[in-house]
Amino acid sequence: MNLQQLEYIIAVDRFKHFSKAADYCHVTQATLSAMIKKLEEELDAVIFDRKTSPVVTTDSGILIINHAIRIIGQVDQLRESARAASNTIQGILKVGIIPTVATTLLPIILKPILKKYPKLKLDIQELTTQDIVDKLKLGILDIGILATPLNGKSEVEESILYYESMMVYGAVNDHERFITPEEIDSEIIWLMEEGHCFREQTVKVCNLKKKHNLPKNLLFEANSFETLVNLTDEFGGITLIPELYYQGMDEKRKLKAKPFNSPLPVREISMIFYRPYAKINSINRVANEIRSLMKGRLLTEKFKAKDLSIIGI
Repeated sequence: MNLQQLEYIIAVDRFKHFSKAADYCHVTQATLSAMIKKLEEELDAVIFDRKTSPVVTTDSGILIINHAIRIIGQVDQLRESARAASNTIQGILKVGIIPTVATTLLPIILKPILKKYPKLKLDIQELTTQDIVDKLKLGILDIGILATPLNGKSEVEESILYYESMMVYGAVNDHERFITPEEIDSEIIWLMEEGHCFREQTVKVCNLKKKHNLPKNLLFEANSFETLVNLTDEFGGITLIPELYYQGMDEKRKLKAKPFNSPLPVREISMIFYRPYAKINSINRVANEIRSLMKGRLLTEKFKAKDLSIIGI
C-alpha cells in the first residue's frame, strides 16, 4: 500500500469515472486501474462497483476512502509544515466556492495569485455552502469561500475576507440615489432558486414572507445574477445584486441599480477551513492576497462598522 494508491481511489470516488480520475492524477487509466486493483487485493475488499456507469463506491469502499482522505490530509499537513519553514507555497490547494461569489470574485483574484505563486495549483469547485462544509470536514477540500457567518453550527473556522454591499436593481424611486428596505414595494421581486444563500439574504433584506407577486402563470427561480437582471428588464419589478456584480455591468444597466441607505445591508464573505486538516500557511497567505486584491474596490470601506448590517444566511 502506498500514498499514490490512496490518492487514486479518492480521485475515482470524486469523479465516478476511471478515465477522468486518471487524467486528474496524470497517469494512464491502465496504471490507475492496476494500482487500485492491487490495493483491493491487499485489503481483501471491493472498493468500486465497476459494472455501473458512473462508477459506484461500495459500502466498504466508502469506509476505506474516508480513512484514505484522513491519511492524505495528515500527509499534506506534514508537507505544509515543511513549506512553512521555508516560507514557500506549493502543491495543490483544493477550494470550494459558492457560485454567487465565484462569478465575481474569481476573475479578480485568480490571475494575480497564480502569477505570484507559480508552484501553487488551485483545484476549484463551485458548490453549495453545505457541500463545502461537508467536504472540508472529510478532508476533500482545503478551504471554502462563501457567505458567513455560519453561526457556529459547522465546526469550521471562519476568516473574513471582505464585506460586499447588496444593491437594488430595477425601477425604485428613480429620483433617489439611496433607498431603504422599507421602500421596496414592487409588484415583482425576482429571487435566486432555493439553496442559494443569496436568496435567503434577499428574503431577509426585503422582509419577504412568500414568493412575491410573480405573474400568476409563471413559476420561476433564477440560478444566476444575469438571469435575475434580464428578467427584471423584461418584466419590471426589482431584484437584489451584489456590488461586485454591479461593477461589471454596462453603464446603461448601472443607472438602474442603487445602494441602500445606512445601515447598509452587506454580505460577509469569508474563507473557511477545518482545523484538523488545515494547511494554515497556505490558507493565511491566500486569504491575505485576496484581502489585498479587494482593497479599495468596495463601497463598504467608506462606511464605519456600525453603519453596516451583516445579513446572515
